Amino acid sequence: MFTFDKLELPRLGLRGLEAGLTEEEAAIQDATHRFAAEVMRPIGQKLDRMTPEQVIAEGSPLHDYMAQMQGAGILDLGALAEMTNEQKSRVFPLIFEELGWGDSGLAIATLASSIPAFTAHTTGDPEIIERFGSVPGCWLATQPDRGSDVVDMDGTEAGARQSRGNLTVRKEGSEYVVNGQSAAWVSFAPLAQTAMAYLPCDYGDGLYNEHADGINHTERGLNHVGIMIPLDLPGVTRGKPLDKIGQRPLPQGEVFFDEVRVPAKYAIATGQDALNQFVATLTFANMEMAATFTGVARSAFDLALDYVHERKQGGVAIINHQGVQARTFDLWQKVEASRALTHRVFAYNYGEYGPHLLGSVTSKTFVTRTAFEVASEALQLFGGNGLTREYPIEKIMRDARASMIEDGENNILNLKGMRWLSRWYQDKHGISV
Repeated sequence: MFTFDKLELPRLGLRGLEAGLTEEEAAIQDATHRFAAEVMRPIGQKLDRMTPEQVIAEGSPLHDYMAQMQGAGILDLGALAEMTNEQKSRVFPLIFEELGWGDSGLAIATLASSIPAFTAHTTGDPEIIERFGSVPGCWLATQPDRGSDVVDMDGTEAGARQSRGNLTVRKEGSEYVVNGQSAAWVSFAPLAQTAMAYLPCDYGDGLYNEHADGINHTERGLNHVGIMIPLDLPGVTRGKPLDKIGQRPLPQGEVFFDEVRVPAKYAIATGQDALNQFVATLTFANMEMAATFTGVARSAFDLALDYVHERKQGGVAIINHQGVQARTFDLWQKVEASRALTHRVFAYNYGEYGPHLLGSVTSKTFVTRTAFEVASEALQLFGGNGLTREYPIEKIMRDARASMIEDGENNILNLKGMRWLSRWYQDKHGISV
């Protein structure tokens, strides 16, 4: 039971019902929040109104942002790698939420461009680290006719033989030869110097894996390779940067490969290991998306909370209308629920039983859907003003809408999540259905 000597106002932190941070965590949060407010938001708003070509052009504010982000040391890969798992489970969602609160497009640009370098460091291979460990890159997996197939690599959801796509690799002696084109949605591709790619691969006996082991592969699945591709190799070209409605500060685009020969030593995973590593990368990316879009939902709530105390209708600030109070409190609850689930999944994935894609999918699909709901209802509270570009809420709603498709479309991710739950249930009860 609790006792109160007197009733006081709640004590809330930047992230609402904050249960207390260590001195180090509070310092990281404060530094990241100031960077998000002072650097990310103004630059993100500028980039949102520019054409895709202007965003990536020399002298664009995007380059200024990337330089300032590197100088700020917020995502110092070396320092983060040295943290314990418990520290990572607390610090990562704190950082990602603040970056998402600042600008989701810039947050994802930062993270997407650093994934290849981070992966290079995890290999422990000095040559890979030297070549790829300090340059901006992109994560290349999807293709124009092979989108959700990438998430459903083993072909269990579609129930049909996997599409080979039009971007494939063949092994030739001491080289891998890459041909075809990526999807136009590859984040940071227009400016990347390298690509970390997970692609269907013919090792000499065809693209398809004809062996089944009941969990990872079926006869419908493809062989894969995970490989780091320098994007200055002969045969590499790029398409125009993608024009889209949301996350416009994040440059995305397609990459074309014409008999691009990559040294075999740049392969970071082959066969089943490539599938496992792709799922591991998706597990981290989905978990990060949940934290980032918790920040997006919070930014929409913050704007709505300000507006309902400023806007007057019926002779009073609209917060005095009970309907507005109820609707605004619903936004608060959704942000808190998103944060709670995000932290639970980070704790699970960095805990004794994790990591697992099930946890990350659970948080990514829930939080991104909730972020869009919060942004949409926040815009509704703005009335007609919310539809104008004078107010930032319309940008936040566009940004949130994109999140339900990127890093795995939510419906296919939900199917993969339920597949893992069903497998767990069948194993627990010793049944097969």
